[in-house]
Amino acid sequence: MKWVSVRALAFIAPVQAGLRFQCSTLTIQRLDPVVQPGSAPSAHLHHIVGGNAFNATMTGDVATRATCTTCEMSEDFSNYWTAALFFKHQNGSYHRVPVIPVNPGNLDGYSGTQGGLTVYYTQHDLIRDTIAQNPVKTFPAGFRMTVGSPTTTGAPHVGLRYQCLSAGGGRGPETPDFPTSPCAGGIFVTNHFPACWDGKNLDSPDHQTHVYNTITSDGFVAAPACPASHPVRMPQVTYETVWDTSKFNSLWTSGTPNPYVWSFEGGFGRGNHADYMFGWKGDALQRAMDKSECFYDGCGSLTKQAMKTASTCTVKDFVGENTDGWLPKLPGM
Repeated sequence: MKWVSVRALAFIAPVQAGLRFQCSTLTIQRLDPVVQPGSAPSAHLHHIVGGNAFNATMTGDVATRATCTTCEMSEDFSNYWTAALFFKHQNGSYHRVPVIPVNPGNLDGYSGTQGGLTVYYTQHDLIRDTIAQNPVKTFPAGFRMTVGSPTTTGAPHVGLRYQCLSAGGGRGPETPDFPTSPCAGGIFVTNHFPACWDGKNLDSPDHQTHVYNTITSDGFVAAPACPASHPVRMPQVTYETVWDTSKFNSLWTSGTPNPYVWSFEGGFGRGNHADYMFGWKGDALQRAMDKSECFYDGCGSLTKQAMKTASTCTVKDFVGENTDGWLPKLPGM
């Protein structure tokens, strides 16, 4: 099976720097140090990748406390997480949907990746600001943000989208909600964060108002410059996750509504959301963003590790609850 990102191909231009790399799954637990710091467990289950400093409470420079990372870029001890996806059976039981790499097998050097997601740091969204006019400034230690909300049921957030994958890996059109029929190759989910910062606050009470999204359509498109209220242009952070729904297709009765729910239940896929905790070591990310002639690896400015090595990075089970197999209810519910 060959997976090709049309969006990724669009990025490969001589005037745009950026990163695209794989991260294996670090842990699947009910922890959320951004929205519910100190709570173990948090309200709902999350799929988490990145550095092993991850725990219920994270402040300051997490890169100084991590000793390994599940990401290909070995200087990236950031943490990236989303809600976990579940299949809801007609009998009322739930089964967690497994995650598979965006590039399975030995494609793009990702052999050894276990679950996880693909991470982007790009400049493309603010292409009308040239690098010379407004250089990209990377995040300070302690920075965090979220995108989307589990309570959203109305208008979808920009850049939070679903695509139905064919058996051969082809992607269907983007939609703001779950697919309405089974997807032979799984469900492809994109989480696209804002790229403008107020330049002052590492966080905000809602974890979103210290950043600003100038995009009014979807995802990776040219966008207006950052507003005066949020003048600092940051790298554009995006996650891509493939949920392997294929094993549940035979259980989706024809003509019935979508049977998938996020780990907070909800009746809509529009509750799709994600969290980001910055944790790059030193000036590693800034070095990559200062490059302007290549994509994927910061023109060789970053140190990589084999994904087989990255996949050995783990954290302990802080919560101690079963999230596998058929469950009578969602964890925390």
